[in-house]
Amino acid sequence: MTARLAGLRPGELDGQQEVVYRAITGGRRSAGPQSFALTDEDGSLRGPFNAMLLSPPVGHAVQAVGSAVRYDSVLTDRVREMAILSVAAHWDSTFEREAHEAVGRVCGLSDEEMAALSAGCVPKLTDPSEHLALEITHALILAGELTDDEYDDAVRTLGPRGLFELTTLVGYYSLLALQLRVFAGEGQ
Repeated sequence: MTARLAGLRPGELDGQQEVVYRAITGGRRSAGPQSFALTDEDGSLRGPFNAMLLSPPVGHAVQAVGSAVRYDSVLTDRVREMAILSVAAHWDSTFEREAHEAVGRVCGLSDEEMAALSAGCVPKLTDPSEHLALEITHALILAGELTDDEYDDAVRTLGPRGLFELTTLVGYYSLLALQLRVFAGEGQ
């Protein structure tokens, strides 16, 4: 399906849109070994980022949350990427799956682990903390809440901050999947 929202090129942006564009393209997402292409050849933003330019105040806040959950979290890189890939599988978000499989490889995820995540399963993990984090992720995706036992296990293993960050990550990537389905026509 063709994208529903035309890519906004740098020369077409107003001042507020330019601030959001620079925050996305010049921020931490654009640097380092875990990066993926943020723009098309014409400079327009790819994936969920283009729609963020529609409302610069909201788009700026959303991209800042994304930056925080990726770069300022107590969650390990592996847990973060497995949780993102779980959300992408649940919502059938092709862009997020492809982008974060590339990041996942850099973080040490095996092909078998990524195949399980792509199928919507919790992979066989030897680290009990990783396994619990993925079980919690799946509970959040499927039920949208945690039982008292799941909550207690998550706080004991991830800590209150880690659980807060994991719930924020699941919510953020679910938001991106929704925006991709609406504005990019992904998943149709």
